[in-house]
Amino acid sequence: MIEVPQTLYTRQADIDRLETMVRALPDEAVVRLRLVDGGTLTGTVSTRPSVQVFRDADGVEGFNAVVRLDDQRDPAHAHYLWMDRIREIVRIGSA
Repeated sequence: MIEVPQTLYTRQADIDRLETMVRALPDEAVVRLRLVDGGTLTGTVSTRPSVQVFRDADGVEGFNAVVRLDDQRDPAHAHYLWMDRIREIVRIGSA
């Protein structure tokens, strides 16, 4: 599991964006995620993520969220992604 987020958010607009993305990732949704680095991942959301408070290495608090995506090609392999690394969510179906 990812422990310390690279980026924390404190502005309400950023938190609202994270919450909107969370609503697009219900339990057992099959999705294709387009990432900010240009990559894509396809798989099943194991459990809907939730926006949470985290602390960075300096103890500064902010918000972010992590989604667990079970890989479509290898369901035994799980990806843990910070929500702010996702550019677009494409819903394919449900498991």
